[in-house]
Parts: sequence; structure tokens; C-alpha cells
Amino acid sequence: MLNKPVVVESLLVFAVALSVHAVVWDRFSWCALALAVQAFYVQFKWDRLLQQGGAVFQFRGAANSGLLPASMVIPLLGVVMKERCRAAGIVYFERFGVVVASTGMLLALFLSVLAVGITKPMPTNTCILTGVAGSVIVYTMKHSLTVSEVIEVLEVLLIFVYLSMILLYLLPRCFTPGEALLVLGGVSFVLNQLIKRSLNVVEGRGDPIDFFLLVAVVGVVLLGLFFTVLFIFMDSGTWISSMFFHMMTAVLGLGVIMPWLYRLIQRNPLFWLLQFLFQTQTRLYLLVYWTFLAASACGVVFYQNAKRSSESKKHQASTITRKYFHLIVVATYVPGLIYDRQLLYVAAVLCLAVFIFLEYVRYFRIKPFGQTLRHLLSLFLDERDSGPLILTHIYLLLGMSLPVWLFPRSCAPKGTLPGAGALVPYSGVLAVGVGDTIASVFGSTMGEIKWPGTKKTFEGTMTAIFAQIIAVALILIFDSSVNLNASYAWILASVSLVSLLEAYTTQIDNLLLPLYLQIMLMA
Repeated sequence: MLNKPVVVESLLVFAVALSVHAVVWDRFSWCALALAVQAFYVQFKWDRLLQQGGAVFQFRGAANSGLLPASMVIPLLGVVMKERCRAAGIVYFERFGVVVASTGMLLALFLSVLAVGITKPMPTNTCILTGVAGSVIVYTMKHSLTVSEVIEVLEVLLIFVYLSMILLYLLPRCFTPGEALLVLGGVSFVLNQLIKRSLNVVEGRGDPIDFFLLVAVVGVVLLGLFFTVLFIFMDSGTWISSMFFHMMTAVLGLGVIMPWLYRLIQRNPLFWLLQFLFQTQTRLYLLVYWTFLAASACGVVFYQNAKRSSESKKHQASTITRKYFHLIVVATYVPGLIYDRQLLYVAAVLCLAVFIFLEYVRYFRIKPFGQTLRHLLSLFLDERDSGPLILTHIYLLLGMSLPVWLFPRSCAPKGTLPGAGALVPYSGVLAVGVGDTIASVFGSTMGEIKWPGTKKTFEGTMTAIFAQIIAVALILIFDSSVNLNASYAWILASVSLVSLLEAYTTQIDNLLLPLYLQIMLMA
């Protein structure tokens, strides 16, 4: 029997895909729609495997598989990026968009085939649909990609397969299949891009801050894999192991990551970073302001833990308390988006590296702060942190940062896209910082009418839509670079669809919603 909330979530994803392809229709549109139809059917096979415990890995419980919404993200991002760069006449990044779209389709198709292959009894109709969708995708790729681009797509697929086998085994119950597709697919693509650019560094393509992102992401992932394998054979909670952890982190950072980054940017990374951070007085003011906000966030954590009494050790922070961090993040990102997006780009990369490093310290119980971090963060856990890792704060950072990182700067004349595309860097602020926060606060305090089959309320969703429209108006007032060119109807439709998706999805909304809003605004 079909799960009604999942059906509604799927219909909303179809609405987004059809809206995008109504504006951008080409040969990849047929592929994306065929992929969406087969992913819709395969999604329910995954759900059955999860319920029966027949999945290959242990996935996050209390959520559906999320295969359809995750399958559409990377292909749609590639399609809209291709069209934006084609309109700007940038052939190199137009082809890059084609590669992104093709890679996303192939990764989603691989995951679908995996699900169908282990479903018992074999779902005949779903197998036929998957075969048809696969044939359409392979045929289109054959007539759209060059040989080198086909090799690049297959390289990403190979990396994805190996990362999936390693990380999903080592980190049970941390992801749903859809979240694994997004996270591991993104890491696989970044790793492949870093290898490709390292081999072709003499071409000099790319901005140093792009290389900084690639090296930082790959560096922290490799660091985690190294210590995960190492601590299988030794206790990570001793002082000797902790000293070895810090020593090897310094060795890998200074002996591998720094030389790698030096090769890419052709200058000392530390000197370049210091020069970049303190280049203007505006950047200095922003750094001081952000330091104050970071201290405020730490103060909230310590204050909430201080309120814990010995009789209420199982007490968890309320939804409203957790949304304080959303407001702090909004206050962090908005000035950066208005005054210095490049600084925000680099600062977000540094924050991501620090967050992941601290999660390693907590997870491995590295002395002297590992146990303290476990105690402090346990107050803010929710049902989504059912695995060994605590990822919600990292997902929040990613949701706010991905629209900034994925913004096609090279294809944007004068640093901004025309029409609704000017709001693309604000997608995280609108979808997560404003929309999700307002929906949670108003829904939990004043909501009466629940959406069928969910805990979310009609009042929360409507208030979220209204709040995002107000936020757009404020952006127009304070950011002179934003010119919407009377595309208000499209913005309202985009915000409404994404807010409805927030009400029905059981995936990590901090990660999914900004990407869908970015896709709609870029279209």
C-alpha cells in the first residue's frame, strides 16, 4: 500500500522537475523525467527493504528511502547550470554542466539497480522501468558526451561505489539511501575534480578559493578514513592514541594537504589565506562580527547544558532552542552575502573543516575534549542523529553554504544572475534560515491544522512562505546587486513548492531544501 506522505513528497518533486524542464527543455529533460518515474517506483522497494531489514547496509530509521528527491538534485543542478553557462557563452562550464547532469543520472540509476537487484521477489514492472530509463540515459550520454567526459563520469561512479561500500559499512544508521546518494555522490565528484585539476594544473583554470574548497573537503574525508581504519586496531580513548591523533593530523595537514594546495595555487597556502582574510577593512569587520556570533553560539550550548539538573539527564533541547542556531547562522551569512561573498565562501570552507574535525574528536573520544563534546552535544540530538555521528549541525552549515559554493560565478555577468537567479546565493538563508525556522517555531507553538500523514502544520507552512517573501523584500532593499526583473511569480512558486516539500519530506531538510530552491531560482 502506498504511503500517502511519500506520494505527496514525490508529486512535489515531480512538480519541481516539470517546472524546471518547462523552462529548460532539451534532450536531458527526457532522461531526467524517465529517471524520476523509475526512481518513484524503486523508492517503495527501498522502503520495503528498510522495513524488513533486508537492505545491504543499515540506513537511518524513522525516514523513507528518499531516493526520488535525492535522484533529481544533481541532474537538475547540472541542467540549469548548463543553460546558464550556455546563455553566458562560457563553453567550458556549459560542458561541465553536461557532465554534472550525466553523473547525477548515472549515480541515481546505479543506486536504483542496486535496490531492485536485492528486492525479493524480483519486481518485474520496476525492472522494466529501470531498464527503459537506463537505456534512455545511456543513449543520450552516447550522443552528448565526448570520450573524455564519459571517462570522467565513469571515474566518479567508481569512486562512489568504493566510498559507499566503505563509509556505509563504517557508519551505520547515519544516512538514508537518498542522503547517501547526495553526500557520497558530492564527495565522489569533488575527489574526482581534485584529481583531474591536480593532473592538469599547468592549464591554470579555476580560482584559488575553488581549489581551497576541493582540498579541504577531500582532506577531511581522507583524514576520517585514515583514523577510522587505524582505531579499529587500537583504543582511541587513551592519552597515547589521542597524542598520536593530533600528531598525525598535523603531519597529514602540513605534509600532504598543504603541499597539495601549494601545487594547485602556486603559492604558500597559509600566506595566501592570511592575505586573503585581512585584505580589506570590511573583511576585518566581518571576521570580528563572526567571531562574536560564534562565541554567542557557544554560549547558548553552555547555557543550555548548565540548565540540566541531575534529575533530568535525559532532557533534550526544544525545537525553539535548536532554532536559535538557525537565527545565528542567518545573522552570519546575510552580511557576508551582501558585503563580501568571496570571504563568506572561504570562511564557510574553514568552518566545515573545523566542524568535521571536532566531530572526529567527539566520535573517537580524543582527549582532552572528546568526552566533553559528547556531553555538550548530546543535549541537542534528535531522531535524525540515530547513528554514531552527529551530523545535523554539519548539514545546517552545508545547507547554508552549498548555494554559495555552487553559484556559477564564471557564468554570471557582473557577479550576479539575471532575474530570480540573483537570489541563488540566498537559497540557504531563505529555505533553511528563514523558512524552516519559522515553520518549526510557529508550527510547534500555534499550529492546529496538520498536513495529512505528517506532524507539520498548515499554519507553519503558510507562515514560512510569508516570512520568505518578506525576506526577499528585505534583500531587495539592502543588497543593491539583486535585480529580480519582475520575476516575482516564479519566486513565489519556488518558495511555495519548497515550503510544501519541507512539510512532507523525512529527509534532512537542512540539506535538501536549499538545493531545490537553488534549482528553481537558477531555472
